Amino acid sequence: MTDQQWNELLAVVQGNAPVCPPVGFIVDSPWLPNWFGVDILDYFTSDALWFEVNQKAIETFPEAIFLPGFWSEFGMCTEPSAFGAKCVFPRNELPFADKVIHDVAQIDDLAEPNPATDGLLPFMLNRLSTARPRLEALGHKIRFSVSRGPLNVATFLMGTTEFLMALKTDPDKARKLLRTITQFLSKWHALQRQTFPSIDGIFLLDDIVGFVGEEDFKQFGLPCFRELYSGDHAIKFFHNDAACAKSIGYYAQIGINLYNPGIFNTLAELRQLSANRLAILGTIPPRDVLAKGSPAEVQAAVRKLLAETPDRSKFVLSCAGGVPPGVSTENMKAFIEAVRG
Repeated sequence: MTDQQWNELLAVVQGNAPVCPPVGFIVDSPWLPNWFGVDILDYFTSDALWFEVNQKAIETFPEAIFLPGFWSEFGMCTEPSAFGAKCVFPRNELPFADKVIHDVAQIDDLAEPNPATDGLLPFMLNRLSTARPRLEALGHKIRFSVSRGPLNVATFLMGTTEFLMALKTDPDKARKLLRTITQFLSKWHALQRQTFPSIDGIFLLDDIVGFVGEEDFKQFGLPCFRELYSGDHAIKFFHNDAACAKSIGYYAQIGINLYNPGIFNTLAELRQLSANRLAILGTIPPRDVLAKGSPAEVQAAVRKLLAETPDRSKFVLSCAGGVPPGVSTENMKAFIEAVRG
């Protein structure tokens, strides 16, 4: 992310209302490799190819802010790998992590990983460290520390159904699991920021927040996120593209100031639910419009959203969620042109 792009994001979260809202997209392994024309496994295993793909994206779409920018990741295997999860990497499909907790009693024996040495995390950090001189030569800097959120990681370690059931049947064990994960994530974000002093943003992704009710979010999610977002980062970015109506009212008090939602609420509804205390990055449907629509349909959707949004403050034009597989260059350019034109 360039200095200009970072400053545009800062202006958005501070409530400024530009004549033309910035355009930004969350981009990572579900979209980038196949868009470039390579298999996902090659993207994960070649640092040179990883850099080339990300460089091609910023050069093809210089008007867009890519978040977090040059994202070093291994899909959903990233954090679970540090806990010893078996990671499965198909050649051209997204990887997945096997469970490590098969009974709630095992939570007592779960050790907190060391983010500097465990799982795939050292590879992620080293990839960014190695790429940093070339990245900065392009005028970009590493701006965000990044991780999946605590509820999301818990579902990979335990299974989604099993974890959600444990919230009701074994709440103390569930809290202990979340405490271990949160302590680990806090140290992981601190290590990223220590390694790259240009980091002044934190980015967490946790769709499981959308699978629990308000009381469960308050009991189990809120304390974890409040701790993770307690630092002095200028931009505190959160992605949950599942349902958010039961939790979004708490995001600002947690410290979140930039939010990427899903398709379940309009921009007007999101502003109302959050008392307009959040900058919103959205809200064009990612699959049905950005991926499956024609360029003309993408432009029509973007122009409709702009027409319905006279208040351009606290707003970054994007899709609802990250850029999905199958989005063409033509559709991305149509999106940007609809805003800039």
